[in-house]
Amino acid sequence: MTPSSRGLMPRSAFPQLQSAHLESRGVHLSARESLGIATVMAKQGQAEALRESVRKQFGIELPSGPLRAHRAGVSFVGTGPDTWLATCEPGSNRFAGPLAEMIGEVAAVTDQGDAYAVLRLRGPRACEALQKLVPIDLHQRSFRQGHAACTVAAEISVIFWRLENDDAGSSVFELAIPRSFADSVWHALMAGMPGG
Repeated sequence: MTPSSRGLMPRSAFPQLQSAHLESRGVHLSARESLGIATVMAKQGQAEALRESVRKQFGIELPSGPLRAHRAGVSFVGTGPDTWLATCEPGSNRFAGPLAEMIGEVAAVTDQGDAYAVLRLRGPRACEALQKLVPIDLHQRSFRQGHAACTVAAEISVIFWRLENDDAGSSVFELAIPRSFADSVWHALMAGMPGG
């Protein structure tokens, strides 16, 4: 019996999104529900072998610092020494298993699909909204496209990264939040929202 046949359905970490009308305030928010998420940590002495494996499997050069590298829907965000947060879209909870099969000989791969909720912020005032939440200079000269950070938002540890600007030239960010704290970060974001 599957969860849906018992009447159980996955619950969004951001149910408030349906009633949030923020476009007039220069920010568009969307939950990245279909992302597969996993942590990848090189096994001892296997960092270079992992880099070669990721290069071969995905055509991606693993970043050596707090940066995001991506290709064809798969991304790796540097979160620490020889450690990355990997995402795939579409992926959901079916990402970590195949990823471990591909690179598991040289890395520890852990599914984080139920651990993190990812929120995308974009729009002409997205940078301003996020700047009120994190203690990092987000000006595009300092925090460029492809840059990432492990920091705090509303006293909660988060990982976030800057994507390419949207078609209108507005900033786009994604914020990975521990799912159990998504509501707290949401309320802090709403409290600091431009025009609020």
